[in-house]
Amino acid sequence: MRLRKITLSLCSCCLFAITLCAQTSTPQELPAAPSAAQQKAQPALPPPPPQQKTEPPADTQTPSSASPDAKKDASPEAAQVPEDDNAVTTIRKIVNEVNVVFTVTDKHGRYVKDLKKDDFKVIDDLKPATEISSFRAETDLPLDVGLLVDASNSIRDRFKFEQEAAIEFLSQTIRRKSDRAFVVGFDVTPETTQDFTDNTEALSLGVRALRPGGGTAMYDAIYYACRDKLMKSQRTGPVRRAVILLSDGDDNQSHVTREDAIEMAQRAEVVVYTISTNLTGAGGKGDKILARIAEATGGRSYVPFQLTEVANAFAAIQEELRSQYAMSYKPADFRADGHYRAIEILAKNQKGLHVRSRRGYYSPVQ
Repeated sequence: MRLRKITLSLCSCCLFAITLCAQTSTPQELPAAPSAAQQKAQPALPPPPPQQKTEPPADTQTPSSASPDAKKDASPEAAQVPEDDNAVTTIRKIVNEVNVVFTVTDKHGRYVKDLKKDDFKVIDDLKPATEISSFRAETDLPLDVGLLVDASNSIRDRFKFEQEAAIEFLSQTIRRKSDRAFVVGFDVTPETTQDFTDNTEALSLGVRALRPGGGTAMYDAIYYACRDKLMKSQRTGPVRRAVILLSDGDDNQSHVTREDAIEMAQRAEVVVYTISTNLTGAGGKGDKILARIAEATGGRSYVPFQLTEVANAFAAIQEELRSQYAMSYKPADFRADGHYRAIEILAKNQKGLHVRSRRGYYSPVQ
């Protein structure tokens, strides 16, 4: 009798142990990194793509000398690794040509639109460019435009008028089947009320959907528009990227700094135009911040003295977007090291002309 009780107890323990094993084995069925014991039992993984350039891959052995492990490594996925690596290398070769959009005005502020390639000299990182590879007067280049509207409490009293001015600008500027725009309102966080479209009616609805809210995260909004919208936009040919920023320049909620926002705009090749909503004309701190952002990216800062001049600022931006030059050049002594390189474009043999472009760019890192 005692023997039977012991046997039953042992069986119960075995059943309990089996249940525990089944429960603990369930998570291991999910995709995960192999354990140390599994790694010892598995054949060695193929080396990462960068090492395959110096070490012969396993699938280059002859059939008679190839080991079973090598045959396993010669899977379709493994065979694709060198091809992907070559694709990355191809992209990295196209790094020594810089694209820049700029405007030229005379001493009266009027746009000069009939200049040629030989009328300009480019200084890149304090050295003359080795070659201007392409040059165009771009009056009809497609536009990708981001409209960023400050929807914080600080501009609540004039918000309605600014909405109408922005709607008029988009209606006059965006051309069907050529240009695209999106609308972002920001207070504490940026909110896209209308994504990329060439439909001006949809853009108008996006502007009207904006509602004044709480604090102001202006730098975050610029960063978001450049990195997540304009930099990732898909186009088959050349395009001008611009941000129109309508704000009082007062930021009190951003996670990134002003210089972070400027750097992202430069990396995305975005020109930022700013329209101050302060309406004081006193050139306060907010206006100086807006001017710094615009000048660093090759744009322009507008400070209206009254609400009616907001519409005039939008009209001036529209004219400038259709009065620009596009240039590609090869810098001297180029190094893909992430270094910031200053740009200066000079008009040769032309007195009284002012060239405005982005101040510089960051070279890629290989």
